[in-house]
Amino acid sequence: MSRRYFGTDGIRGQSNLFPMTPDIAMKVGIAVGTIFRRGHHRHRVVIGKDTRLSGYMLENALVAGFTAAGLDVFLLGPIPTPAVAMLTRSLRADIGVMISASHNPFADNGIKLFGPDGYKLSDEIEAEIEALLDQEAPLPLAKSDEIGRAKRVDGDIYRYIEFVKRTLPRDVTLNGLRIAIDCANGAAYKVAPTALWELGAEVVTIGNEPNGTNINLECGSTHPAALQKKVHEVRADIGIALDGDADRVIIVDETGAIVDGDQLMAVIAESWAQDQTLKGGGIVATVMSNLGLERFLTGKGLTLARTKVGDRYVVEHMRNHDFNVGGEQSGHIVLSDFGTTGDGLVAALQVLAAVKRTGKTVSEICHRFDPVPQLLRNVRISGGKPLENSYVREAIKEAESELAERGRLVIRPSGTEPLIRVMAEGDDRSQIERIVNDLVGVIANSREEAA
Repeated sequence: MSRRYFGTDGIRGQSNLFPMTPDIAMKVGIAVGTIFRRGHHRHRVVIGKDTRLSGYMLENALVAGFTAAGLDVFLLGPIPTPAVAMLTRSLRADIGVMISASHNPFADNGIKLFGPDGYKLSDEIEAEIEALLDQEAPLPLAKSDEIGRAKRVDGDIYRYIEFVKRTLPRDVTLNGLRIAIDCANGAAYKVAPTALWELGAEVVTIGNEPNGTNINLECGSTHPAALQKKVHEVRADIGIALDGDADRVIIVDETGAIVDGDQLMAVIAESWAQDQTLKGGGIVATVMSNLGLERFLTGKGLTLARTKVGDRYVVEHMRNHDFNVGGEQSGHIVLSDFGTTGDGLVAALQVLAAVKRTGKTVSEICHRFDPVPQLLRNVRISGGKPLENSYVREAIKEAESELAERGRLVIRPSGTEPLIRVMAEGDDRSQIERIVNDLVGVIANSREEAA
């Protein structure tokens, strides 16, 4: 069945345009409530959101849908995505909902859904929801005396703060550290500075004045320049940049250099391997992670398992093969000993633990390997399947042969835009640039072969 609503990370789009409209959101609440209303107990759903203006609209529409389906609703207010996943389990909810478009601009929004185990829904359940949303018959509603109730439980953010604090090893405090944190004017603007301060750090906060339209605006993990400036200004030991829903993190070291997710996974993997807490013999990352990370891990006797792009595929592989560290170059890092989804703040604390235990600077700890030159270019397409073109296939085969053991080639269609993404990496930068440019030209000029 074709998917009209769900993408790789829930339902997402521009606010007040399909599918991010209040009527669709209400139907989602009814459909999801219908599927998860099993048994005779009082069913409950927890709903969190980031700080987007459209969050108010979608939150109320979802409440109408879930209560109409007979579920009680717990409204958490602005809170990180990983907190919603954690509280879904902690409150024994039947479903968890996060209203967020993550690192996207404020005009976008999304609906992320978590099952009672705190994991994102399977493709099969998403297909069930899609079928209910598209059916012509009215969705089933609860009887008049079984309509759900809704209440705000803003105090439950402190459950998450305490949970985050407990992920820092007991022999470590943040005393003596000056930390600059950029909350992206997003969901973590309350919890992140509070948790760091309570752990003993001196905290300098930016991106903590959300107004509904400034989430991710020239701030956060996708725009770290503001944090780099602040680190220099206050002479911070480290800068932590979260994204709009705080499931991603990028680090800025004391020199102002940016540390991406690949380096952070290397730090955590090495530290956990030394503590003998690393599972699976290595970590899980996507095909986009740098070859330098793979070589670093190999040198430590560890492995790198690669998946398709998307945190859901990383988590799926982790669960199926008993890994406890995985993530993406973007800073979406999943540590399954602590949670079921990416958590930027928890990942940052694991890096801080390595810093405190060694007494070294962040720049020393977080530069675990020299990245291999990597180049990514996008080719916009108007239709067809250019990757099935014989000339394109032959050009890709030749490029792979040329790189051989000295590099990698990843070519894939975008999951959200009409683009073909061409990425190559290897030790010779000029070779990589030539290969990528040649392939971009071949794909751009290709025509789908006649059937």
